[in-house]
Amino acid sequence: MNTKVIFFDVGNTLLFPNRERIHAPLAERGIVPEAEHLRDLECRTKNQFDGMMTKNGSTDHSFWWMFYSQLLSEIGLEDDAIRDQLVTGVRNSGNWDQILPGTAEQLREIGERYQIAVISNADGRIEDVLQRCGIARCFRTITDSGLVGYEKPHLEIFRQALKSMNAAPEESLYVGDVYSVDYVGATGAGMQAMLMDVPGAYRDKGVPRVQSLAELQIALRDGDSRKS
Repeated sequence: MNTKVIFFDVGNTLLFPNRERIHAPLAERGIVPEAEHLRDLECRTKNQFDGMMTKNGSTDHSFWWMFYSQLLSEIGLEDDAIRDQLVTGVRNSGNWDQILPGTAEQLREIGERYQIAVISNADGRIEDVLQRCGIARCFRTITDSGLVGYEKPHLEIFRQALKSMNAAPEESLYVGDVYSVDYVGATGAGMQAMLMDVPGAYRDKGVPRVQSLAELQIALRDGDSRKS
């Protein structure tokens, strides 16, 4: 692939949810969901959500409503008020502040060979979170749906991000974590795409995927070696 520019999603790609903060309404009731349960539920919900998006093009926000409705059902706590608290918490970009060790260094390494930027469905404050996590300066531009008025997979958010980088779609790669939002949205805009599939939801999808920034660097090097 002839890649010059790489755009990154943020949530579940570069930054991860602060579960302790988001799940405080559950902890108050003595409930702490196990990490394995959450990972399995994320995989199941992504595939269910993708199927729904394919049929009716629902908005990205409904993912978390589905996720927490199912979680509460599986732990035996049917409480709409708590579900709504959880959904509100996870939609607050300030609660996506968990960063894996080495992320900043890996982004700087990628940034030495490619121009890198961000496209995120957020609430207008994702740049602040990236700054707080120490990686905002890695990116040339940050396109936040809360500021531009369009959410992925809408073509316009990709168009605006490409324009901000003066980038051609065919020379741009988008890395995100949800097939129907990130992969379908980016390829629909004429870009290359790869899934950051940390939990392994798309092992059998037959699309390009990695599970870490380290794997992404390997895939990029392999792509470069095939070109040369």
